[in-house]
Amino acid sequence: MHDTPSAFSCRPIAFVRSPYARRIDAPHQPTVVEGTETGAAAEAIIEFTADFPAAAFRDLAGFERIWLVFVFHRSEGWKAEVRPPRGGGKRSVLATRSPHRPNAIGLSAVELVAVEEHALRVRGVDLLDGTPILDVKPYVPYADAFPGSRAGWIDGIDAAQGRHSAPGPRRPRATPGR
Repeated sequence: MHDTPSAFSCRPIAFVRSPYARRIDAPHQPTVVEGTETGAAAEAIIEFTADFPAAAFRDLAGFERIWLVFVFHRSEGWKAEVRPPRGGGKRSVLATRSPHRPNAIGLSAVELVAVEEHALRVRGVDLLDGTPILDVKPYVPYADAFPGSRAGWIDGIDAAQGRHSAPGPRRPRATPGR
């Protein structure tokens, strides 16, 4: 038996100020920008809440990358299986990066451009404007990078379609008569 509570509470420490207002505009992953409006990695601001102390993030200066732990605040529930954008049929939700998860929590590695007065300037976001940030952690290459790791079903897609076959954002379907 586990002696843990059945629910946890978190509160945002920051919010993202991103150029992506709609899910359809944002890349599926921070490094996959093909199909976005500019075709380049977008800059954003991680704006800390008024009561969050600057002493908690000042030493991030000098890190090239950081992890953002966030809430998929526009997720509308989840299913055990989802259809990933790279194709290949339905997959177990926990074997994907779908925003529709049992707990709508996400993780994104972004480039840290600058530590500012009460914010972080970042590049390479895939987060929507207003996304709540639960935590920020430094990216530490010796502990966080495992380039030779297997990637399950994604390895099969890469073998068939090419390693960088991940799609960019989907575009709205054209309305007939327009």
